[in-house]
Amino acid sequence: MSTHRLLHHSPLPAGTAIVEVDHGRPGGVTADSPATDVMTDLRRTPAFTVEPDTPATQALQKMMHAGVRLLLVTDAAGKVIGLITARDLMGEKPVRAAADSHVHRDAVTVAQCMVPQQHIEVLDYGEVLRSTVAEVVLTLRHSGRQHALVLESDGHPRVRGIFSVVRIGRHLGIELPSSGAAQSFAEIERLIAPN
Repeated sequence: MSTHRLLHHSPLPAGTAIVEVDHGRPGGVTADSPATDVMTDLRRTPAFTVEPDTPATQALQKMMHAGVRLLLVTDAAGKVIGLITARDLMGEKPVRAAADSHVHRDAVTVAQCMVPQQHIEVLDYGEVLRSTVAEVVLTLRHSGRQHALVLESDGHPRVRGIFSVVRIGRHLGIELPSSGAAQSFAEIERLIAPN
């Protein structure tokens, strides 16, 4: 005999609104909040990817359309072989790649500008689960990076999440520098403490 039941349903009331997306409004996250509160969890949010032979200009357009500043570069099997950021695409990398290859800038590909897999440093998901927002901010600031990938590994490594300085700042309701301004946990806490 089945233990399943039918759910109750009713007519949609007139004047029903749609729930607003929670973009991590300021006030809900503090320096002492769990780091996972500001991590893009790829179990809940699909990763934005790009192939290495994609023109760099198309990758930048994809970022702008998706509202992201990082794409994971994947091979035909879906394995991560690199990453590309908006900073990579809008900086000198495409200009240098075009000059080195003697091609027009529009012919430069993601593969020529990406950070290859062997140069990507990742954070361990187990450690992230025991970390705070302030610790992630300090880690990003110390590395001088805008993003950090989070690796989950149980014998089969997978990118589980992504930290973004911009997204963390939105959650906290402030603009966070990725480097330079804050030198210690105390300074980070002062920077991200509520007014």
